[in-house]
Parts: sequence; C-alpha cells; structure tokens
Amino acid sequence: MGKKVAIVTDSVACLTRELVAQYGIRILPINFYLDGQIYKDWVDITPSEAYELFLKDSESFKTAAVSPEDCLEAYRQASRQARDILCITLSTKLSAVYNVARQTKERAEAELPGVKIEVFDSGTVTAAEGLVVLAAARAAQQGRSLAKVISAAEAMREKVGMLMLLDTIRHVFRSGRIPKVAALAGSMLNIRPILTVSSGAVRFLTAVRSREHGIDRILQMMKDKVGQSPAHIAVMHAYAPDEAERLRQRVSAEFNCVELWLTELSPIIGYACGTGALGLAYYAEDQGEAI
Repeated sequence: MGKKVAIVTDSVACLTRELVAQYGIRILPINFYLDGQIYKDWVDITPSEAYELFLKDSESFKTAAVSPEDCLEAYRQASRQARDILCITLSTKLSAVYNVARQTKERAEAELPGVKIEVFDSGTVTAAEGLVVLAAARAAQQGRSLAKVISAAEAMREKVGMLMLLDTIRHVFRSGRIPKVAALAGSMLNIRPILTVSSGAVRFLTAVRSREHGIDRILQMMKDKVGQSPAHIAVMHAYAPDEAERLRQRVSAEFNCVELWLTELSPIIGYACGTGALGLAYYAEDQGEAI
C-alpha cells in the first residue's frame, strides 16, 4: 500500500535513527551554540558529543531559532515521499518551532505545487513527542489519508505520558521552569526533582533525596498509569547510558512491553535538565488496539 502522507518532526522528539529510517521520518534540526560555534542538533553532532562539550563549558551553550531554511528543506525532502505532509512539533508552550513550521509551510506550498502541509502541536516533548510522531508515521505507513494520520496523532497526544528524573535541580532555572533561588536552594539540599508535561507545559511533580529512590518512584508512577496493559515505552537519558540500560532492563522485566526503546535526550533538553537525567515516555494500548 503506497504512502499518502510523509512525516516531519523536530530533533527534540528524541527518536532513534533506526526508527527514523524505518518510517521514513524527516527530522527538522534545532540549532544551538557551544563555544561560539553553531551546531544543528541531529545533523552535525550526536547528543553524547554535545554533552561532552557542554560539560567542558556549559556557560557558552545557547539555543538558536529554528532555521526556516532547514524547515523548508525538510518539507522538500518529505514532498519526494508523498504529496501530503504532516509536521509534528514539540509543544508550542515550550518552543517556537511550531510557529516557524507554520510560517515556512506557506513558502513550501508555493514552491511545491500540489503539496499540502499541516503542522501539528504534539502538546509534549522528548520521546513522548516521539511516540505521537510514531503513531502518525505508522498510520501513514498503512496508507491512510492525511485526515486519518492527524486523527492518529490527536488520539496519541491525549494518552501519552512522560516522567523525567533530574540528577540535580541546578540547571532547571535556565529554562525558566522554576525560580533561580529555588534551584540554588534545591542544589544545596541535593534534591532531585521529578518533572512531567501537562497541558503542554513542564510541571514539577515531586522531589526525592536519592537517585535510587527517584528511579523507583518514576517506575511506580508509570505503573500507576499503565499497570500490566500492553505498553509502549521509551527510556531516555542525558549522558547516562549505563544507568539508562539498567533502567531499560527493569522496565522490560516489570512491564508488559510491546514496544521498548532506548534513546538519548536532545542536548536542547539536556541543557535544561542537566546531564544524568533519566526519563520515561509511555502509553498503554487501549483494549483491542494494535499499533
């Protein structure tokens, strides 16, 4: 069955290169500066390489606006796959990527006659956004129409969840999520926050004293949501591959996983969370569902 819809998303969706290749997803890179040099996330540098540079000089890190030219090029590439394109972005409450994608859509449709582009706010971030993207990509792979692919993304947006355990509270004030004074106080107390995404924004859920307790806590929180239902789960990390692999093994043993993958957090996210962060993105299948 031929594909009618091509999928574009941003690099913050934290999809693995294997998944991107499997579903023919086009990635819109988000730019950042390190030590005066500009990098395109996903294109120029791996997350691990970025974290190594970041640890040497975190003060020089700056995010940059998404390039309309990069967005236009992603649309051009996607148009070679299908005449209809769905671009899925991270939450509009967290980034201007959606706005750039919307603005560039008009240029692209003018340049590419017959191509129709829709831009969709995933309402979330990290691999939770990635799971929304995969729902759309799987619907597209089945040959569904643009309207049906959008419906698949909308349904997933309503049920996907995300939990993030930070190794430190120090860096969170950089993104404006909590006041600087609270971040500094939390750092002195060695508190590790657990964050989630709700209504498109990052929310503070709770804090723990130890990393081990934090890992147990996010696993229990996910269990409260999915139970033993067939679950799709992504394990995420910021420069903590060994711990992430141990977490993946625990998830595999303790949950009824029909899909489980491990991924690195985009440096754009790692900047706000700090290295050592671990996260889970997940959803439970509805009864009778098979994705």
